[in-house]
Amino acid sequence: MIPEELLQKYTNKHSKWIDISGVNVHYRDEGAGETLLLVHGTFSSLHTFDEWTPILKRKFRVIRMDIPGFGLTGPVKSNEYSIELFIKFLTDFANALDIGQFYLAGNSLGGWLSWEFTLGNPDKVKKLVLINSAGYINDRNYPLPFIIAQTPVLRSVFSFAPKAVVRRFVRQVFYNQSKVTNDVVDRYYDMLHRHGNKEAFISLANSTFKQNTHNLSELEIPVLIQWGKEDKWLSVEHAYKFHRDIPKNKLIIYDKTGHIPMEECPKKSANDVINFLLN
Repeated sequence: MIPEELLQKYTNKHSKWIDISGVNVHYRDEGAGETLLLVHGTFSSLHTFDEWTPILKRKFRVIRMDIPGFGLTGPVKSNEYSIELFIKFLTDFANALDIGQFYLAGNSLGGWLSWEFTLGNPDKVKKLVLINSAGYINDRNYPLPFIIAQTPVLRSVFSFAPKAVVRRFVRQVFYNQSKVTNDVVDRYYDMLHRHGNKEAFISLANSTFKQNTHNLSELEIPVLIQWGKEDKWLSVEHAYKFHRDIPKNKLIIYDKTGHIPMEECPKKSANDVINFLLN
């Protein structure tokens, strides 16, 4: 059960629930027009797109969800996570909502899921947006939370994950530290402490990942690559790798911006998405 205080704090009139393979998935469906599906990253939730959605829904039907193991959706029963599990989830979610073809945008882990999904479902995605996307893992340059979760002597920090630790993680994903407000830290803290989510992250961090970026050359649709230049989790060098390997793409680098442009420069980055999708 999800504590009532979390439901009151993190759901609104647009919040809906749907059963996907036995998992009660929290999602929001707003606006009208062609569908744009938004996929958040590690440690995050659909709320990372809170400032994007009012801008985007003027032109699109915007659907965003808490993927399994994160946000209010919570963990899968097996507590086993893989890229394949998330791809199947996205497939089942899209089919359950009967949304047909759609635009797809993902941040960080959500970006990785988005381009992998598109490679496997080229008839489903009309255009793709990658926001500080993961995927190039051969350099083993994982973000700090992954390193902690992968190190047995440090892993116990996730058994309680005090707010000071969460604040440190959040500070890493923002360039502009004034954006790291108590409300923002509380959101990330609350989402991490939703029952089962800490264990889900540890399981995810210790999963075996396969780098499939050599398949990016098979993408045939237009792709927008958005990147915060000061990203401490996935350096801007990764942006140029995507730019090199994807045939038809546009690259936008945001100065003085970290890992989550949707939260740090929402107006500019959202309007860039609109211009890309409509032109």
